[in-house]
Amino acid sequence: MHTSYRPERFNRRKFLSGVTLAGTAGLLGLHSGPAAAEPPPETTRIRLIRIPSICQAPQYVAEELLRGEGFTDVQYIQKRGTADIAPALASGEVDLSAHFAAPLLLHLEAGDPIVILTGLHVGCFELFGTDRVQAIRDLKGKTVAVPALDSSRYVFLAAMTAYVGLDLHRDINFVEQPGAESIRLLREGKIDAYLGFPPEPQEMREQQIGHVVISSTVDRPWSQYFCCMLAGNREFVRTNPVATKRALRAILKAADFCASEPEQSAQFIVGRGYTKRYDHALQVMRAIPYGWREYSAEDTLRFYALRLHEVGMLKNTPQDLLAQGTDWRFLDELKKELRT
Repeated sequence: MHTSYRPERFNRRKFLSGVTLAGTAGLLGLHSGPAAAEPPPETTRIRLIRIPSICQAPQYVAEELLRGEGFTDVQYIQKRGTADIAPALASGEVDLSAHFAAPLLLHLEAGDPIVILTGLHVGCFELFGTDRVQAIRDLKGKTVAVPALDSSRYVFLAAMTAYVGLDLHRDINFVEQPGAESIRLLREGKIDAYLGFPPEPQEMREQQIGHVVISSTVDRPWSQYFCCMLAGNREFVRTNPVATKRALRAILKAADFCASEPEQSAQFIVGRGYTKRYDHALQVMRAIPYGWREYSAEDTLRFYALRLHEVGMLKNTPQDLLAQGTDWRFLDELKKELRT
């Protein structure tokens, strides 16, 4: 049984006041400075993805900020999980979304019309194991559950095992199971490890299921690179540069707000139904480094591209993928504009 936390009812006016007064230059007002001098967005509709993952909080918290940037029609398209993000971006069903760095590289190599715009935050995935697994190398000969062999979890595990010299295909026995079933199997000792994303790690710690083997929030080298990055549909970015910059500004301001006001951010995503538990949401807001200025998006992509090349998942060089699938011009402008 867990303690039920009931934060005060979410208040839009209080939230916008908090954004305005949060104390960093990036959060000072919705129309101040260069934004006021920009033309309006080419489109007033913006479509983002909604999945059951707390670490995606900045794009949820950005809802009111997006309206302040001139988007009168802000849509969140419901998807089941991370595997649905890149296809929705590539098809044009959504315009922008946060997604994990490594899977984005696979979709870029496949030729999907996606462009990566910025890093968003470091850390969120945690590898849980039984007592038989104390380090990544201990996965050799062990059974690990993933939702599917093309899932984000599998791709991150590929990068992690490559980093310590394990053969992904011969050294590890992967079984395909949904998240809830994987957690049950780990509790019963029927699998050896499972890679969880928020709110799963918070639930597993609370229920004392396994132990944390690797936390990408604090353990090197994973804590030195972005986990989630913001990507866009290539045609949307090409034809709507003002809208893209305005949307990116809103989401980066929201990331700052998540970092500086974790209580209000957690309150918002619970109040809007993105997750159920305020205490779990608050743990995530306080733990994840939403420091989009402090880390290198380019270095992140190079790092993961090299790891995935080592396991045969990528053929192109990091340089080719960066040239093909990134556009840093909006980020470069906003770094100057949103200086703290």
